Parts: sequence; C-alpha cells; structure tokens
Amino acid sequence: MPEGKLEIRQLGGSYRREARSLLYQAYRHEPTFAYLFEQDRPGYDQRVRASVRELVERHFDEQLPALGLVLDDRLIGIALVSPPTKRFDITESWMWRLRMVLTAGFRCTRRYLDYHQAVLDSLPPGEYSVLPLIGIHPEFQGHGHGLQLLEALHDWCADDEHSKGVVLDTGNARYLEFYQRLGYQEVGQVAIGPVLEHVLYHPNPQRSAVA
Repeated sequence: MPEGKLEIRQLGGSYRREARSLLYQAYRHEPTFAYLFEQDRPGYDQRVRASVRELVERHFDEQLPALGLVLDDRLIGIALVSPPTKRFDITESWMWRLRMVLTAGFRCTRRYLDYHQAVLDSLPPGEYSVLPLIGIHPEFQGHGHGLQLLEALHDWCADDEHSKGVVLDTGNARYLEFYQRLGYQEVGQVAIGPVLEHVLYHPNPQRSAVA
C-alpha cells in the first residue's frame, strides 16, 4: 500500500457522510451487528446502513467529539467519543427510536436497545469516555492504523482532566489480544444472543511517547 500523509483530526459535521460510509464498512461483518440486525434475513445491509446512519447523525447533532485518522484527505479511521462531561445516551431519544423502528424494524431496534442497556449495566463506576463506535476501513486494516487511532484517542483523553479512562465493547474475540496489549482490562461480559460481548476499560490513559 502506498504511503501518504497520515494525520489525526477532530471531525465536525462535514464528515458525517464519510463517517457513515466508513463505519458501515467496518461493522457490517461484525458478529454483534450480525445478530442484532439479523444477518440471515433479507435486507441486512440496509438495516446496518440505516442503524449506523442514525447513530452517526445523532452523535454529530449533539456535537459530541469524533477523532478521525485521515490519509491524504481520505477518512480511513474514526472513533466516536462520548466524554464524561457531555455523556449522551442516544437511545433515550424518542426520535432516534422512531427512526430506528422505521428503518431497521421493531425487532432489531428492540435487540439493539437490550444490547445497549446490558453493556451500560456492566460499566464500572467513575468518570471515563465511552466509544460507541470505532473502526478502520477494511481496505486499511492490518497496517497498524488501529493502533495509531487508539493512541491518539488516549492522548486526547489524557488532556481531558475529567476523563479517567476509556471504555469500549466488542463481540469479536480476535480483537481482544490487541486491546489487552494496549492496557485494556475486561470488566464485564454480556451475552448478546449467541455472541459474547466483552466490555473493556483502559484506566487513566497517558500520552504516548510519540505524541
């Protein structure tokens, strides 16, 4: 893969479309989404696309932080951040719920709400940032870009005096070793149908040596 200029950017609403496209590509084959949005039933891609769209739109509407990894002006990685000082539970919005039911269907919306609540119930107490969605475009995976994005996120949190750590969850077991090498600790497990969701916490991230 040709080398180019890589940089971390704090993303504004002008990146909505790119963020939706990237996160759809990153999540459409993930085990958790495959169960939540019923991969074996026709219309799966449309349900995932609609769900990602509603999550991204609400995130930017609430002006919550988003960090992007940009290669030659192309967005190749993104982390949506819900910081402790502006924590917003997207599922509390009745408009979001209505739009989800209309686009993803009642059953898939119910599954997503149950999943979301189960993860929230397993979170540790304290002030920390939560990552509702994080991903690297599949075309750029396997080149260390996930590490770059997470290190930038940890640096961002280290500069936030209100954030004492980072929480994320994954139902993809192949990511566990990667997160654990970076200092994430498993604080909970949630059964999402046949998927075991792992809730991971990184306490007190410090600035990386190359920040």
